[in-house]
Amino acid sequence: MDYANVYIALAIIFGLFMAWGVGANDVANAMATSVGSKALTLKQAVVIAAVFEFLGAFLAGGGVTKTIRKGILDPGILANTPHAPELMVFGMLAALLAAGIWLMLATRMGWPVSTTHSIVGAIVGFAAVGIGIETVKWAKVGAIVASWITSPLLAGLIAFFLFLSVQRLILDTDDPLKKSKRYVPVYIFVVGFIITLVTIFKGLKHVTISTVTDSGIQQVSLTKNLDTAEKLLIAVAVGLLIALLGHLLIKKIQPDEKAEKDFHFASVEKVFGVLMMITACAMAFAHGSNDVANAVGPMAAVMSIAPKMELVQKSALPIWVLAIGGGGIVIGLVTFGYKVIATVGRNITDLTPSRGFAATLAAAITVVVASGTKLPISTTHTLVGAVLGVGFARGLGAVNMRVVRTIFMSWIVTLPAGAIMAIMFFYMFKGIFMSIA
Repeated sequence: MDYANVYIALAIIFGLFMAWGVGANDVANAMATSVGSKALTLKQAVVIAAVFEFLGAFLAGGGVTKTIRKGILDPGILANTPHAPELMVFGMLAALLAAGIWLMLATRMGWPVSTTHSIVGAIVGFAAVGIGIETVKWAKVGAIVASWITSPLLAGLIAFFLFLSVQRLILDTDDPLKKSKRYVPVYIFVVGFIITLVTIFKGLKHVTISTVTDSGIQQVSLTKNLDTAEKLLIAVAVGLLIALLGHLLIKKIQPDEKAEKDFHFASVEKVFGVLMMITACAMAFAHGSNDVANAVGPMAAVMSIAPKMELVQKSALPIWVLAIGGGGIVIGLVTFGYKVIATVGRNITDLTPSRGFAATLAAAITVVVASGTKLPISTTHTLVGAVLGVGFARGLGAVNMRVVRTIFMSWIVTLPAGAIMAIMFFYMFKGIFMSIA
């Protein structure tokens, strides 16, 4: 019997459910520093995340999606496996459903777990037990696992040195407010430059336009005709434009002597509040570009296999699939995201806008680099690593190690939880559809 439409419908439903989980859990992590530092209200953070998460997923989410779809399993061994297309469909549906359910449970408990852990663990679980242990590309899985260690370390180091630069250039000077108005636009330029550069190099190449040629109408990448120098020039121009906007907003900030009696850096932190808004946009865009793959990758795999029940080596990723992923992420954040924000934004270390800026920018840099190199990292690991880096820059006593231990334990539980549920659902789908067929 032909169940192609059933498989595709289930893939869309489960993919949307998984994207909802990404929004509820991971996006909360991405916006937690902004809310925890009081640079943004929860409502403002949700609006910013909704816009920029969707844009990141839609414009720049295609690169990492390929790794989730095809990078973890060996297509050569799969091709020689009886009923391989059906097994792949059942496995990807099982992975989406398992990861989505685990994220729902974790978010309900307020645990900041890794959506990348969830989906990769689920895929490896069903493939190793349901198809064969040799089906899994263990070298690729090893590289992804290594990134779970290197990404928080890298983000932590960047955040550590970013905050040290803030202390040296601004906070430890005779006139912090004056110095903040001088140097914060430079930080804003860096944010705009990095995000624009990665979007041009890696993101916009997935966006095509129709052009008329001698052989007819062809779809050409939006950035295909731009050379490296032109791309760099555009990134510099956008960075300068954003820095100018930030400068105009910062100019309006006046010393608040009353507030400074309670907190010496009150006026300076208002300047960093402007910067925090911009870094929050950057982090939301970066997160959308990297983590939409967790929901869209398996969904796209099912949609490419189901119509002809053949394992397809190459298939176009419909742009509307990325749109579904981006939309699901936004719904998850709006409906359930507030639960995890408190854990990361308020409980690890005491955040101010200047500290939150260092953590958010460090995490954004790490995530966009990973997205550009097509390596699906954990945004949760990255952001927690960055927050720890800022905390350690102020001394070991500034970090709540009890909360950090709880977060680490939730990360460890995530892998087996995703794998075990995926194995159960895999055999359930196999039993339902193959027995009927």
